Amino acid sequence: MRDTELFQLALGLTSPWHVVSCEFDLDKRRLDVEIDFPRGSAFACPNCGREGCSAYDTERHEWRHLNFFQHEAYLAARVPRVNCVDCGIKTVEVPWARSGSGFTLLFEALIMMMAKAMPVKSIADIVKEHDTRLWRVLNHYVHESRQESDFSAVTQVGVDETSSKRGHNYVSVFVDMQTPKVLFATEGVDYNALLSLSRGSILTEVVLFWGLFLESIFLF
Repeated sequence: MRDTELFQLALGLTSPWHVVSCEFDLDKRRLDVEIDFPRGSAFACPNCGREGCSAYDTERHEWRHLNFFQHEAYLAARVPRVNCVDCGIKTVEVPWARSGSGFTLLFEALIMMMAKAMPVKSIADIVKEHDTRLWRVLNHYVHESRQESDFSAVTQVGVDETSSKRGHNYVSVFVDMQTPKVLFATEGVDYNALLSLSRGSILTEVVLFWGLFLESIFLF
């Protein structure tokens, strides 16, 4: 079995995507896997799902993948734009990464798993990426998860503050008093913190643990 066939299977690629080359640079401690599709391939429109859309043009992209042993690994491919009769020209979504990300889905899954156990800065040091890139991944999935949250059954909310770092830097933490479960966390300990929670939520009773919130709750 050739190396391209091996990585084709390992990545789980299906037609029309296939691995065309694998290059390993020992000095850079880096593996590069090139993915492509045959000329004349058709794709589904990413907007409406219409099948059989022909490629209009392509743009080259690169994604950080899970390490190959102790070496960094990257996938690269020409990503086509298709001409859909209903939606116009749209960029195809590749199966190994979400749109707009510089990481593969598997690499992002690793980041999310590590974030449960350590600070983002520590993760950045381990994977050798800037922490701002990792925060974008975390923010995306947290926001996605929050969009699916249902607070319709919540009737009692407790709120308290905690220091996020040395000095007067506080965050407000809101919890469901009946579960208990953290519902929301935001910067500050004033009216704006309560306003942030109210967006999309209906609260019938608020239990306050800290005096500075008293003035805010009356304003609220």
